[in-house]
Amino acid sequence: MNKLKSLFMFTSDQRKGIFVLLFFIVALQFVYFFTDFNITQTISPDKQEWLAMQSKIDSIKASNPKYIVKVYPFNPNFITDYKGYKLGMSVREIDRLLDYRKENKYVNSPKEFQAVTQISDSLLNAIAPYFKFPDWVKNTTQNKGYVKYENKAFAKNEKTVLIDINVATQEELIKIYGIGEVISLRILKLKENLGGFVSMEQMNDVWGLSPEVIGALNSHFKVYALPMVHKIDINNASLKEISQFSYFRYALAKEIVTYRSMNGDIKNVEDLTKIKGFPVEKANIIALYLDFD
Repeated sequence: MNKLKSLFMFTSDQRKGIFVLLFFIVALQFVYFFTDFNITQTISPDKQEWLAMQSKIDSIKASNPKYIVKVYPFNPNFITDYKGYKLGMSVREIDRLLDYRKENKYVNSPKEFQAVTQISDSLLNAIAPYFKFPDWVKNTTQNKGYVKYENKAFAKNEKTVLIDINVATQEELIKIYGIGEVISLRILKLKENLGGFVSMEQMNDVWGLSPEVIGALNSHFKVYALPMVHKIDINNASLKEISQFSYFRYALAKEIVTYRSMNGDIKNVEDLTKIKGFPVEKANIIALYLDFD
């Protein structure tokens, strides 16, 4: 009995230690019950927008048991967040494709699409029949090499008459294999922003054009005469005006303003090539849009 009683006899320091231990136990219980341990994930505004539509779409499907999603043929290289969701892709799978496209790379077959996105075989089998790649991709795959194809829309017995790219319509651009409504509008938008093209080399600046399609454009279009563009007064234009030029980003525009404030007037395009970040390979084209006087 005395031995058992001795087990419950504590010194003053031991009693303090027990009290502190009990205090921490109680405090940890409070933290556990009243703290939210869920990790907050940051989602971009664009993803928030299309994810918010998910519940609406699901409710529509639930209310209509006969609801069938009709899928039209599409180029898988240009799948958007919302389009990917409708096809059954996860956010991570869509992001893998978008990251791949940011590197200006393209998938040219269902197998490459799966390798990039890492979607399941079952999902690939469900959506691959709707993939529509440009005809030049099919020709290249079949012949295992570059094939110079003839555009049937322009095929004639006589010599092809080149069209001035600065007066070309959207309908004329779409006749080129590999150019659809979206890319044709990009070409026309760039022409509008610049005031006109000064060289067919500028087709390389249109996002989404492959070398084969650019070659086809050069076979049917050309710049007959330099357009009357509104030139930028590079020595007097404001930072905002310079940054709005298609070939200058804000950071480069800022470098240009700093350079001229420290070195005086910019006399020619060679002066601009000394500035950090200036696209030297496009200097001759850029010069035609600038006024150095």
